[in-house]
Amino acid sequence: MGSENKHFVLVHGACHGAWCWYKLKPRLESAGHKVTVLDLAASGINPRKIEDVHTFSQYSEPLLQLLATIPPNEKVILVGHSLGGLNIALATEKFPEKVAVAVFLTAFTPDIEHQPSYVLEKYAERIPLSTWMNVKFEPSGNKTSILFSPMYMSSNLYQRSPAQDLELAKSLVRTSSLFVEDLAIQMKFSKEGYGSVSRSFIVCTEDLTIPMEYQQWMIQNAVIDDVLSIEGADHMAMNSKPRELFDSLQKIATKYA
Repeated sequence: MGSENKHFVLVHGACHGAWCWYKLKPRLESAGHKVTVLDLAASGINPRKIEDVHTFSQYSEPLLQLLATIPPNEKVILVGHSLGGLNIALATEKFPEKVAVAVFLTAFTPDIEHQPSYVLEKYAERIPLSTWMNVKFEPSGNKTSILFSPMYMSSNLYQRSPAQDLELAKSLVRTSSLFVEDLAIQMKFSKEGYGSVSRSFIVCTEDLTIPMEYQQWMIQNAVIDDVLSIEGADHMAMNSKPRELFDSLQKIATKYA
């Protein structure tokens, strides 16, 4: 990979899709980078339905298939947002030689000591259900499905983002899952795989979905190499602070890729 041009792979969080990166993608491309945004299974315009996606690996298939096609001499910068942190961790576990750095954007960040579900289980212990305003949880086969309500998106996800971005999200979010049940029975991530790749975390100081205190706990628990912070960013930093997110990713790319 050249000193200037990098390949960024941007991975969305639960209920969202490739569409949520629409502000960041052209900024990175204008700087000369290659950018891939993808829809995970049953997300965005992916044709699968969440009822037919039974495991976290199946949910991650579009990302895993992409990394399988990356040439042996190329490394990508994986950026995972929110639940997407667990997707990029799985991808890094399977293809550590193809990842220059894994970037966790206010994202769930696993360690190598516990099951992959650990950071979700700890999160559930710390975040009271009363904060999940009208969020729809329902049984869905071997898992629990989730769909963010407009009230929750307005108050906890997009509260510092432009009104247009909130309206876009209201029309595009889809029912998803956190796959806690499946992640709880999966193997721990390994020191040789996920644990061997450089990791960076971008803190969003006004995130009301994954509060800053929990972001800091994950950083310490997972022993993150590099930590940056975006002041004033809500959970959807790609919408509320796209320029600052671009600057942060440029710094990470220069250091690791």
